[in-house]
Amino acid sequence: MPEPYLSAALLVFAYMSAWFLFAILKKDNSIADVAWGLGFAIIFWTQSGWYGRPLLLGVMVSAWGLRLAVYIFHRNQKKGEDWRYRQWREEWGKNFYLRSFLQVFMLQGLLMWIIALPLMQQAPENQPSHWLQWAGVLLWLTGFLWEAVADWQLSRFKANPQNKGKIMTTGLWSLSRHPNYFGEIVLWWGIFLFVAPYGNSWLCLLSPLTITWLLNRVSGVPMLEKKYADNPEYQDYVKRTNALIPGFS
Repeated sequence: MPEPYLSAALLVFAYMSAWFLFAILKKDNSIADVAWGLGFAIIFWTQSGWYGRPLLLGVMVSAWGLRLAVYIFHRNQKKGEDWRYRQWREEWGKNFYLRSFLQVFMLQGLLMWIIALPLMQQAPENQPSHWLQWAGVLLWLTGFLWEAVADWQLSRFKANPQNKGKIMTTGLWSLSRHPNYFGEIVLWWGIFLFVAPYGNSWLCLLSPLTITWLLNRVSGVPMLEKKYADNPEYQDYVKRTNALIPGFS
């Protein structure tokens, strides 16, 4: 495996292993979600020769990763372990530690490495700006703001005691049931466009394809839809609101 892919893989292994040990001490695997966004920024800034990559790319991924980590950290404060990880803790029993290491931290590390592939690309020397890069910045900014606003609207909604047990269906959440996931998918497609002129675009394409598949088919939309499968209010919401792509009903 050539540089910088190997060094990034070793970095991710060490990074996620450290978070696994911290999770054992804290007895809370949901801190893996806090580690997620920060990991991408660390991959970019600790790679040897990062100075050969555009500073703007580092700013983009760092702004996204830091905002997401801070949001999740505050969201999880005083709430204990997230319901998904709590359920796995009960299901895995005596194999909990091994399966946590492999299925939570190492699996997330592998996905992080794949999605971070655009961050490992070296910009050709003296290459002028390409129109695709500016299109990528615009797409990234759209996704970043969409995700940030959706998270802010949801946090305000949940902070109101009168909304306990209710479903958020206003603001961006009136346009799709998972606007935060939509925003994250869009911003990673923006990052892909930004690095596409550097070459290796076929390899970098794995990044947005993976995050799109992950949030739309695996850990994002499906898990939350299953959680509210027996909620009549949510099922009414499903009938009149798109799952991911915004649309007016």
